Amino acid sequence: MPYPYVLLSAAVSLDGYLDDTGPERLLLSSPADFDRVDAVRASVDAILIGAGTIRADNPRLLVNSAERRAARLREGRSEYPLKVTVTATGALDPDAKFWHTGGDKLVYTTDQGAEQATRRLGGTADVVPLGPELDWRAVLSHLHDVRGVRRLMVEGGGTVHTQLLRQGLADELQLVLAPLFVGDPAAPRLFGPGGYQSGRLRLTETRRIEDVVLMRYEPTAPGTGPLPTAADRHWLRTACELAALCPPSPTAFSVGAVVVAADGTELARGHSREGADPVVHAEEAALAKLDPADPRLATATVYSSLEPCARRASRPAPCSELILRAGVRRVVTAWQEPDTFVDAADGTGVLVKGGAEVVVLPECEEQAKAPNRHLVE
Repeated sequence: MPYPYVLLSAAVSLDGYLDDTGPERLLLSSPADFDRVDAVRASVDAILIGAGTIRADNPRLLVNSAERRAARLREGRSEYPLKVTVTATGALDPDAKFWHTGGDKLVYTTDQGAEQATRRLGGTADVVPLGPELDWRAVLSHLHDVRGVRRLMVEGGGTVHTQLLRQGLADELQLVLAPLFVGDPAAPRLFGPGGYQSGRLRLTETRRIEDVVLMRYEPTAPGTGPLPTAADRHWLRTACELAALCPPSPTAFSVGAVVVAADGTELARGHSREGADPVVHAEEAALAKLDPADPRLATATVYSSLEPCARRASRPAPCSELILRAGVRRVVTAWQEPDTFVDAADGTGVLVKGGAEVVVLPECEEQAKAPNRHLVE
């Protein structure tokens, strides 16, 4: 199911602590970085913080620049992004600044917490119960499908950041490092203990902003089961971009494929009709670049913009069989093969029968179809 793009934003000290909370809060960012954060807020559809952050910091969570608010209105958007919080209990302070500044407010909570949240807040916020427990995938799905949120900024606290990263739901981490040592063992840390993605995150940008440094990271490790992660969406979009590189053909689809190890290392990529081979398929081209004995293949994921083929005339083995022979047992695709060239194509069935997990991300289908419009319309 589609989710918004989730951007985690935080500032930390050199010894790994978040901004201190309370009336004498230690501000880690610089004035120029506060302005950068204001610009990011102005760019998103919604901003989310945990209920604990509302209680501890009492933030307003506004776009402070009048020029940026005016630009949002000119673009047909609301003056302020939607403000969102999550709470299991509904124990929210109705006098907090969060509720009385800015635009619309939204509370996600449990069935039990909804009664208390509604009683405390009255009409100052929309309260959405999600069942007996909070479910981040349900939160993100509701934001996307019901509230139209395409880009979500998450400003904490540490518990919220931890949960989203551990569940593979964060698309990006924007981390500002301040030249300070806090040294207080009771100060809050950015992330809590637990299992995170294997391997290293990808550093996409570093930028000096006065005396702090902004670092932007993307998670890269594939998911491990039927539930997609933000990294799965990233790699599948990469495969779709590769499909656009294919020489057009009236008799074959344009497809891109990427093979990614469990730790997020890209092992190989390929696309249809790559090089001098007019009939090579994307998955075939990518797998041919790898040593069949590479032990990483057993836990790798193949990302293909189109469902791997189940039958073909140009080669002895279809791509679904090549994937299984390589030892790969997880495939993520955007688009199931239509009957344009092969009736009742079912590469997914071949893969599942061979013991592979197949995950379909329909939100990438239009991107996968784009270089094939001449074949399917």
